[in-house]
Amino acid sequence: MELKQISQTFMENGKIDTVLKDISLHVEKGEFVSIIGPSGCGKSTLFHIIGGLVAPSHGEVWIDGKEVTGQKGLISYMPQTHALFPWRTIEENVILAQEVAGIPAKQSIAQAREWLAKVGLAGYEKAYPHVLSGGMQQRAAFLRALLSPQEFMCLDEPFAALDALTRMDMQRWLLSIWEQNKRSVLFVTHSIEEALFLSDRIYLLSDKPTTIIQEIEVPFPRPRREEVLSEPMFQTLKQKIYATMKRVHV
Repeated sequence: MELKQISQTFMENGKIDTVLKDISLHVEKGEFVSIIGPSGCGKSTLFHIIGGLVAPSHGEVWIDGKEVTGQKGLISYMPQTHALFPWRTIEENVILAQEVAGIPAKQSIAQAREWLAKVGLAGYEKAYPHVLSGGMQQRAAFLRALLSPQEFMCLDEPFAALDALTRMDMQRWLLSIWEQNKRSVLFVTHSIEEALFLSDRIYLLSDKPTTIIQEIEVPFPRPRREEVLSEPMFQTLKQKIYATMKRVHV
């Protein structure tokens, strides 16, 4: 996926509000890329543009070498909240994207049950979302995105609402699942540590009008393990990113 010079303006109270300005970034096949930026800088708007829900004021969206600006149904998306339908069972929620794509139910359910076991949700296939913990709900929501026919995944702060310990568990879990199938991922987070732990590359965004202030190659090898969090190089890079963001957002 590639964004080419994306800009976005809105009219607010008769004035032009520039949210995004000349955003160019890319995610290669099988790559995990994170975006770090302040609240309100337009990260969700960027996802809406990628997903074809909002037309950019300027610029182009390319997926698999084709311009797809304004086209819907080409990405898999996971929002900040799990957004599971309370009237559908866990397996029915997980197969939703496949159902919309017209994949036969028997095939979809078989695949869903296989993956539910892999992500620690065996036995909850017929349960409803309200009986699951927050972390379990997020696993189900991620699995729904993972099993979508679309290769490219946008994850919009999927762990923001979780407590610190659950969030850490989910980061480790996401990394282990992602390393099994290497889907192309664009991941939004406020956490520098989370981005460094999960990503191949990181884009740092400014305040509005939002631009890319730095692109960072994450140097830690894969498969990546929790021990990397305590390495001196990890802590040094974390502090450098923090200093950059603090300097820009004063």
